[in-house]
Amino acid sequence: MELVPSVVDTGGPRLALAAAEPWAPHARAAVVTARRDGAFAADANGTRTCAGGWQWRFEGIVPGRTYALTVEMRHQGLAAPRDMLRCVAAWGAPAANQDRYGTLWEYLLPSATGPDAWRFARTSVGPAGACQLTIRATLRWTAVGKTLWEMPRVAVAAAPLTARPPVRVCAVTGHSTQRQGRSFKTLADNLTFYGQLCEAACGRDHPQLIVLPEIALQWGVPGHPLDVAVPASGPEIEAFAELVRRHRVRIAVGMYERDSDAVYNSLILISPAGRVDGRYRKVHLASCGEDTSGLLPGDGFPVFETEVGRLGCNICMDGSAAESTRLVGLNGADLLLYSVMGDHRADRFSRGSPIFSEDRWRAIARTHAIDNQVCMAVARNGALGSGIVDRKGEWLVWNDGDLPFVTADVLLDDAYRVWNGSTFRDVAWYQRRPHLYGAFTDPGNFGSLR
Repeated sequence: MELVPSVVDTGGPRLALAAAEPWAPHARAAVVTARRDGAFAADANGTRTCAGGWQWRFEGIVPGRTYALTVEMRHQGLAAPRDMLRCVAAWGAPAANQDRYGTLWEYLLPSATGPDAWRFARTSVGPAGACQLTIRATLRWTAVGKTLWEMPRVAVAAAPLTARPPVRVCAVTGHSTQRQGRSFKTLADNLTFYGQLCEAACGRDHPQLIVLPEIALQWGVPGHPLDVAVPASGPEIEAFAELVRRHRVRIAVGMYERDSDAVYNSLILISPAGRVDGRYRKVHLASCGEDTSGLLPGDGFPVFETEVGRLGCNICMDGSAAESTRLVGLNGADLLLYSVMGDHRADRFSRGSPIFSEDRWRAIARTHAIDNQVCMAVARNGALGSGIVDRKGEWLVWNDGDLPFVTADVLLDDAYRVWNGSTFRDVAWYQRRPHLYGAFTDPGNFGSLR
């Protein structure tokens, strides 16, 4: 199921509280708890081992029903409230002296509602077998500070969450020998080549989303990028638009895109209606050539809301900077469209002609997907290594280089659980401590080069 934060009570029937009790993982870590003015106080105990708070149990959970969960709280004296506060929904009755939940669980997501006030909220679906829900609030990692928690609100949501259907995704590349013996002197040659492949893919697999390789429109065409670039509003993109209108498919086209006096290495998103409704411009231009060619880099990692989910993009060298995929994930993408010629990490580590390492490339793509909790559609110009990777880091389909295109059905709302009962996505995103990551954005930081 898709799990999204809820910021207001939906007005449905509320569940009554069955029990409220302090909790602590150890007597020496226990916070100072008290009932105060109808709310629940949890104050630091003066030691840095502080960890604990309150938990509230609700009975009568119905599996499969959608619930809106909300907890309001206020705090004083906390240096990093995003770091020091936690609120969890556990679908069972965890013991008040255990830090493990022993059941399925997920984080309630925080948002500041004032200078000293936070709301923790989530819209979630009762899992199979659940009949109880425990909401646990925690103060941790501080010797000072006070918190006051309101009674949680657990209400049946007005609108149920439903899992989105799988999306059929196709990486169209042409197999490794299809271009041999053919002349690619003009953009029209590439239009014909990829147009025929897309027609074949639509006729056989009926995809909802097609991803083409990097600069597919100009690949192999003689001339400098500044000379062969064309606008995304030109007849070349209209040719793809005509194709997608007929097949009701979305397509991402790699191209050198001219925009007035600038040229970009871009992925252009064309909707099933034949409109350009998104574009991504390569942020990290390839070293030793592209970065000094006159091409202009992009300046961000947009995520596009579409009929097939939230789409983000990377192009080739972008993948070498870990921040590229991370920002696509942080911006909320379901799918990462990755058009790529090669990757220096998946090549020989010595001088000479390139030698592609399939093993390293498989590992690189799997790591991108699982670390950033995005599914990936990979389209390599040479076909070999193209395919679809899911959030678990598994290759759903892989092109050995002898297939013109590969297709797979991708689950957007997988809700994969880790061994301790949480989901991959909860752990991947909520474990982060952003206030410690200043080095990421320090322009004077060159890592081990210094």
